[in-house]
Amino acid sequence: MKFARLGDPGREQPAVQPGGADSNGKWYSLAGLTADIDGTFLEAGGVDRVRDALAAGNLAEITDAGALRTGAPLARPGALVGIGLNYAGHAAESGAAVPEVPVVFLKPTNTVAGPFDDAPIPPLSGKYDWEVELAVVIGRRTSYLASVGDAADCIAGYVLANDLSERDYQLPGAAGQWVKGKSLPASTPLGPWFVPAADLDATDLRLRTWVNGEPRQDSSTADLIFDVPAIVHHLSQFMVLEAGDVILTGTPEGVALSGRFPYLRDGDVLELEVEGLGRQRQVLRQTAAL
Repeated sequence: MKFARLGDPGREQPAVQPGGADSNGKWYSLAGLTADIDGTFLEAGGVDRVRDALAAGNLAEITDAGALRTGAPLARPGALVGIGLNYAGHAAESGAAVPEVPVVFLKPTNTVAGPFDDAPIPPLSGKYDWEVELAVVIGRRTSYLASVGDAADCIAGYVLANDLSERDYQLPGAAGQWVKGKSLPASTPLGPWFVPAADLDATDLRLRTWVNGEPRQDSSTADLIFDVPAIVHHLSQFMVLEAGDVILTGTPEGVALSGRFPYLRDGDVLELEVEGLGRQRQVLRQTAAL
């Protein structure tokens, strides 16, 4: 199944598309089952209830779905957690050592945007960069997991994420300022779909990025230094993870920071794809200083 939220910002309606042999390209409304796709829906067994409703033919088609904006497939999460330098190639192009433990940072949840919304470049930005990522959605409240093997029960599913990053804000100085470089408006496009964990094997998914049609990133989640269960287990030792929280698992090599490509500029068209999770497209728009 694919879950989406369709409509204008702040007025999105939850929707589902059947998977497998039942997929027909149509979107069905979740009205009556849930007001939104969020942590409450996930923790209360919402995914299974939707499966049952689809099987019973109880959901109404959204006949104008193709004319509606696609929002982020999850309502604003309680936490947005990033993992840095989680592909060896990206660590190398960043001039950093391969980490021995996950590098963790937080992003404000108000950075979440739709997958096709325009992406604003900050007024003073000179080094705005792209990062295609597999993102993990937490399905139930958890902390202090006893083992990596326990992590699977906490994962509701997956989404495609873009962790847009301003490198001049993020990296200069002895300590660096990762939060400053990764907290900018609309800098975390999510979607277009949320796919339940039962419907997708995330261990070897191809990730790709293009700028103005030219390839940039091309890798696989099989190359993650710390895989999804290891990340969830590690984070649970240091924070409470709640249903609806989103974890960005890191980006592979091929970003502008490498020095091989120019940074993003006004009018650039950025496209990102994770196998099984759809494709994003953002037009970069320079933001004027007030």
